[in-house]
Amino acid sequence: MATRRILIGVAMMLIPLSTFADGKQMVPEGYVRVAQAHSVPPESLYSVSLQESSRRLPQGERPWPWTLNVAGKGYRYKTRLEAWQALQVFMKKNSLKRIDVGIAQVNLGWNGQRFSSTWEALDPYKNLNAAAAILRECWDRKPGSWLDAAGCYHHPAGGAPAARYRAFVKTKLALLQSSPHLPAATAVEQTASASVPDTGLVWINPRSQ
Repeated sequence: MATRRILIGVAMMLIPLSTFADGKQMVPEGYVRVAQAHSVPPESLYSVSLQESSRRLPQGERPWPWTLNVAGKGYRYKTRLEAWQALQVFMKKNSLKRIDVGIAQVNLGWNGQRFSSTWEALDPYKNLNAAAAILRECWDRKPGSWLDAAGCYHHPAGGAPAARYRAFVKTKLALLQSSPHLPAATAVEQTASASVPDTGLVWINPRSQ
C-alpha cells in the first residue's frame, strides 16, 4: 500500500492539476522542480516531454512515462513493469542507439550512462533529470535559444531533423501557460550575449563501449 501511495503521489506531481479557460496547461510541479534544479525553463522540459511521449488521457494530452521507442516505432504500456519487461526483449534484438526510454525518451545508446539500470531509466524523475541535464548541456554548448536546445536534444547533428523537431516543440509550447517560477521571456527564447561565439553544437560523448 505504501508503494502504491508513493506512485500515486509521483503521478500527481507530473500531471497538471488545472487547465486555464483558454485551454492552456500549467506546467506540472514535478517538471518545474526538475527543470529548476538544472536551470532549464520548465516550459522547455515539459514541451519536450509532450513531444516525446504524449498520450491522450481523459484530462487531455499528457506525457506518458511507460513509453519506449524502438527503431522509430513507439510503444506505450500500462505499467512501468510492462515497459521494463518489453525493454529487456528489445535490447536483445536492437542496438541501444535505436532505443529511447521513458517520459522524455532518453536514448540508451547515447545517454544510458546517466542511469544505474534500465529499471531506473523508467523512473519518471530520473528520466526527467537526465533530459533536463541534456537540454542544459545543449544550451551551454550554444546559448541563445531553448528551441534550438530542443532541436539538439533530438538530433545533435542539427539539420532538417533538428529543425522539424524544433517546430514540433514550438507547437507544444503554444499549449502551455508561462510558468510563474521563471520570467515569461525565458519560456521560449533567450538572447545570447554578442560576445558568445557561434561555435555550433557539440554533443555529449556517448558512454564508452
